[in-house]
Amino acid sequence: MSKVSVLVVDDASFIRDLVKKGLRSYFPGIVTDEAVNGRKAQQVLANQTFDLVLCDWEMPEMSGLELLVWFREQPQYAKVPFIMVTSRGDKENVVQAIQAGVSDYIGKPFTNEQLITKVKKALSRTGRLAVLEAAAPNRMLSTGTANDSLSVLTGGKPAETAPRAAPSAQPAAFSSPLINQAPPVPAKSAAPKGRGQGRLRLPNAEMDCVIKAISLKEAALVVRRTEILPQILDSVVLDLEQGETAEVARLNAYIHSLTAVDASPDSEWLQVNCRFVDKDPQKMDYISRLIARGTAQKHFVPSAK
Repeated sequence: MSKVSVLVVDDASFIRDLVKKGLRSYFPGIVTDEAVNGRKAQQVLANQTFDLVLCDWEMPEMSGLELLVWFREQPQYAKVPFIMVTSRGDKENVVQAIQAGVSDYIGKPFTNEQLITKVKKALSRTGRLAVLEAAAPNRMLSTGTANDSLSVLTGGKPAETAPRAAPSAQPAAFSSPLINQAPPVPAKSAAPKGRGQGRLRLPNAEMDCVIKAISLKEAALVVRRTEILPQILDSVVLDLEQGETAEVARLNAYIHSLTAVDASPDSEWLQVNCRFVDKDPQKMDYISRLIARGTAQKHFVPSAK
């Protein structure tokens, strides 16, 4: 097969167009097709052969998981990459998809850079990436399309760029102990009095956050939208800071869900829901004291200064 073909399955036309545009802009010569749900995708897959499937989870008539189960039952698709594009991050859902044979995940919302990274990884495993590289090696070295999807998501509104985390000789502090004293936070980044304040550390960036709500199991955070978006299932560290002594706890968690604060595609603020994986008694005690004081339960108004 001389051409590399990808099937994009999603009931939202805007997402299908976003994915196809991103792929075509980075992979010259790639062939893309689409389907509005799992049932339609079945019909397309029965009549054509594809090198990769990018599929939404929740769709009418047939879900992405149901399509995946059927897909793996077809001999010709036993080893073809199937990437789930979804905002669902429940452990039960992840286990189901893994058991059904999913190859990878892309969390919504996503940037073009994140999409391309996942697609390159999937195609390299099957040897099909070499076909695309041979077609236009110089073009594929460019990363100039990395902001295309963000531009669509924000309606053309420029996004602020989050600084990338400085490289470290050791992994991020996923097991850092509770620290009773921390350096003072600069006044310009301090949260208004009475509101939860923290810092969310992603695999490739850090961002200030305000704690909207917190329990012993999870936290709802509000962050400013930037070029670097949190990804569903990403392992993260949440630095919580409270009180006059600037007491800090570093909590291991993962991104469970991501939503816009405003009901609009150009929302400047995102709500990130993190689920804790830490079981350290000292850290759990710290969260309990936060909840008891109620300082982390103040709701954040994005427009407030």
